[in-house]
This record gives sequence, C-alpha cells and structure tokens, in this order.
Amino acid sequence: VQLQASGGGLVQAGGSLRLSCVASGRTFSTYAVGWFRQAPGKEREFVAAIRSSGSTIYVDSVKGRFTISRDNAKNTVYLQMNSLKPEDTAVYYCASRSPSSYGLGPHEYASWGQGTQVTVSS
Repeated sequence: VQLQASGGGLVQAGGSLRLSCVASGRTFSTYAVGWFRQAPGKEREFVAAIRSSGSTIYVDSVKGRFTISRDNAKNTVYLQMNSLKPEDTAVYYCASRSPSSYGLGPHEYASWGQGTQVTVSS
C-alpha cells in the first residue's frame, strides 16, 4: 500500500484543518490506518487510528478536538482537526498496517505517507 498525505497548512490557534491520506491498493478497506505527528526535536507520536471496522482510538491530548474517519470507496482516511493549539504544530504522517487491529507505535506500521506540515500560530 502506498500512502499520500495532504491538507496541512498554517492556521491560527482555535482554527481547523482536515488532513487526507489517500491510499493505493484494492485491499485498503481491510487495513488499520493511523495518524502520527513529529515536532522538531521530538519523537514521532501516535495521534489517532481507525480500524477496518471503523472503530477509532485517540491520544488523550486530542480527544474531543480531532476526528479520524475513512471513506473506503475513495481509499481515503481523514483527520479532522478542530480547536487547534500551538502544541499541535508538527509534521503529520499517515500509516497503514495489514492487521486490522490498532497499532499505537510507529514500528507497528509498515507503510507510511510522506508527511504534511501543520503549523498553528498563537
């Protein structure tokens, strides 16, 4: 599976962005997909994931603000980000894994998109 992330940009605190992750491959609907982010000087961290069933999981810092969803007909996973904060600034990556269960660590994902920059100004 090849992934391409897009939708990043510069936004003021309190604003919103929607990231998209488009995948190639006919079996995408059977994959779990995760979003990770990496700020300068920090390790890549888990943000959210969605299983093939549509169930979701989030890191505590984004619960209630971010929503992950998928449209299997379009081979696309979205990350809607609302009420953005300066601490959300990072490069955001999408990744997929063949087991449909959640993976919370970067090492659990086999395929990665190229990353999209999100910058939130205060």
